[in-house]
Amino acid sequence: MRIENFWEMSEYATETYVAPTPTDEEIKTVEQRLGYTLPSRYIDFMRGQNGGIPIRSTYPTSEATSWAEDHIAITAFFPLSSTHQYGIAGEMGTHFWESEWGYPAIGVAICDCPSAGHDLVYLDYRACGPTGEPSVVHIDVECEQETKLADNFEQFINGLRLEEEWDV
Repeated sequence: MRIENFWEMSEYATETYVAPTPTDEEIKTVEQRLGYTLPSRYIDFMRGQNGGIPIRSTYPTSEATSWAEDHIAITAFFPLSSTHQYGIAGEMGTHFWESEWGYPAIGVAICDCPSAGHDLVYLDYRACGPTGEPSVVHIDVECEQETKLADNFEQFINGLRLEEEWDV
């Protein structure tokens, strides 16, 4: 996976989205709370830096979304945590998005988007089951639109692009 120069280094990014490196015990706790086995590539990625704001913050789509005709944007990766407020199994994690915002129970919310909660990026376990290799989807709960982004987490990470690439 391409991870060099991946993260924005700012006080806001660190204070809001970065959690301590997940331990094996924390990973098990998160998986038990969510009911899904997290992909090994995702775990390895979060062990490098556990959440934050990416420099490459857009991903191409084959169809129009509420964000743009040909891509989505992400604000941040939620940390792999059960104790961090924005952790995927934290107070404002996956279960929060499902119960409070009406997101479908299809997997794990991993990225926030600029719409402040109206769309998110998910690991989607519907096709593979709770222990399989999930695809990555963009869900816009307001427009009731779902867009498949990648077959797996590694493909998603490698496909992220700089926002400036769309201003051509």
